[in-house]
Amino acid sequence: MVRGNANRARASIVTPARRAIIDGTRGAAQELGKGVGKEDGAMDEKIGVMVCGHGSRDVEAVREFEAVARGIRERLPQYDVESGFLEFARPILRDGLDKLRERGVRRVLAVPGMLFAAGHAKNDIPSVLNTYEAQHPGLTIDYGRELAVDGKLLAAAGARIRAALDDAGDDVPLHDTLLVVVGRGASDPDANSNVAKVMRMLWEGFGFGWGETAYSGVTFPLVEPALERAVRLGFRRIVVFPYFLFTGVLVKRIYEHTDRVAARHPEVSFVKAGYLNDHPLVLDAFAERVDEILAGANLMNCKMCKYRDRILGFEAEVGLAQESHHHHVEGVGTGVAPGHAHAHDHGHDHGHDHGHAQGPDHYHHPYPHADHPLGPRTLKTGSG
Repeated sequence: MVRGNANRARASIVTPARRAIIDGTRGAAQELGKGVGKEDGAMDEKIGVMVCGHGSRDVEAVREFEAVARGIRERLPQYDVESGFLEFARPILRDGLDKLRERGVRRVLAVPGMLFAAGHAKNDIPSVLNTYEAQHPGLTIDYGRELAVDGKLLAAAGARIRAALDDAGDDVPLHDTLLVVVGRGASDPDANSNVAKVMRMLWEGFGFGWGETAYSGVTFPLVEPALERAVRLGFRRIVVFPYFLFTGVLVKRIYEHTDRVAARHPEVSFVKAGYLNDHPLVLDAFAERVDEILAGANLMNCKMCKYRDRILGFEAEVGLAQESHHHHVEGVGTGVAPGHAHAHDHGHDHGHDHGHAQGPDHYHHPYPHADHPLGPRTLKTGSG
């Protein structure tokens, strides 16, 4: 049997750093002694915030991202806050940056609307931001870090899982329950390893009997083979938790593949937990990433980055040029919102499957385990 739950929770946390930075200017941060000003005499420079989303062909996913952007705006009333997408939806990143600049913003604090730093956060978004900054003298764009493995995110994930267990209403103990955390999957092993870390912390935090990690594409194992192997471990109940910010094609397919395995194993109770969505702790974590830029504590994780260090199996990708491969799908997928027409929209879809399937991903460098028997390919609908 399969059960699910709605994403519901409300809370709010205001950090000390955010209380101190109250007027949205560079001068406020300088008064804190953080030295964020890049030149003298810019004490009243207007600061804006840009939330950089990935984008989706799924209209529901786009709406959820917009709801999160509104939540961030509510937490940062001292700033002009805009949002945009890398691909597949409007407004694109340049649209949001244009709005900030037109309102007199001269310094933009940009944060990636992503859980982990893989190719999108490390290369594609920075490339768009750097290009825009170069095209507009007098504008400064400072880029923040991803949400990463964070206590607030873990608490939000725990709330989603707890709600799903409560909705299940059965008497299966936690020690007879197996947790499967499903990540997006990336060609960057650093990002993939973070999903495994999240799974372990949730497994141990709850006291589940066992834990496994699966992915929706690119890497392995995919959801269906991972669940089939999990069934063989003999637990009475399996909780499937998509560690995603928003819904979309992949989250829906994760649930679909869970249903498929559940139908083959009626002796096991399958519980589908809700994804993170706009949990208030997620919004608080985003607001903290903005604070980190001003406080000088913005530390993107580069220690295990395959583009900067020789990582086992990915040695050939050290030092690759930073460039975006998404220009051809900016705004393509969900239609053009009123007022967001852009000359770069060619009016057609290039067939870019953003599940990163078929072996090599869209960074034009082959994934070293493209032929692995447990993946990688994007989750598909239907059989097979």
